[in-house]
Amino acid sequence: MELRHLRYFVAVGEEQHYRRASRRLRVAQPALSRQIRELEEEVGFKLFDRLPRGVKLSAAGRLFLEDARRILQAVSEATARAARVARGQSGTLRVGFPENASWHGAVPDSFRRFRERQPDAELQLQPAASLEQLDAIRSGRLDAGFVNFMPDSDPDLDQLPVAMQHIELAAPKRHPLAKLKKLSLRDLMDASFIWFPRRASPALYDRLMQECYRGGLTSPRIVQEGLNEATILSLVSTGLGVGWVLGSARWRCPETVAILRVVDLNVPLTLALAWRRDNTSPLLANFIGEVAALARGASGQ
Repeated sequence: MELRHLRYFVAVGEEQHYRRASRRLRVAQPALSRQIRELEEEVGFKLFDRLPRGVKLSAAGRLFLEDARRILQAVSEATARAARVARGQSGTLRVGFPENASWHGAVPDSFRRFRERQPDAELQLQPAASLEQLDAIRSGRLDAGFVNFMPDSDPDLDQLPVAMQHIELAAPKRHPLAKLKKLSLRDLMDASFIWFPRRASPALYDRLMQECYRGGLTSPRIVQEGLNEATILSLVSTGLGVGWVLGSARWRCPETVAILRVVDLNVPLTLALAWRRDNTSPLLANFIGEVAALARGASGQ
């Protein structure tokens, strides 16, 4: 039994007439009659009582018509659902992001645009550090992730640069450093630092230490470790010391904290969207396209 047999049967059953059903289906009447005979032979009982003018559903045919309609409706709905997935309009997309990038810019804008343009899709968001995201993307637990520390090359991953970020100094607004018009690394010689642990990001830790040494801050006085940017900002707000954060921290900074640019510190970080090269999800492809458009708009291209 094929779906066309059910479609032909439903048309004849609803029209109660072969000629009208053939016009509705745009199928020659002899061919339609042959298909109905084949269906009756397959099910093993008569579906219609033949009349001088038209046909009438048998008792078994009336029951079969109800089920045939439900089957065709279910197939139509399944086809529509699958088509939405194939077009990237439905399904589930799992995206990671660093919490410090979620307050302003392409990351929250991309989530909002996804919700607006893909209302039938499910967006699962997972805040996580960059290294955790990369592991999850490689293993397939995430479809994509916004990462601050993307490897220079990875045979399994592809990436889209989204924004350029810079390391800046978070300090209490009443701190003497906040009053300087032009802040340099040498001005931080006596400052108490809240510093992130090296295990959180070895590459950034080493790079930042090298830049500090180059600028004359040869031995930063670290009085406390803060595992992430939120912790650093919180401890800075208590007056415990100063700390390094991304410039985007100003979008979620406590009122008692100032974000200061250090003129001779040059540690740019590229925020990138990363995903597996072999991930062929149409939903992911649509999301990448939206993020690319946002990135171009932000850069003025």
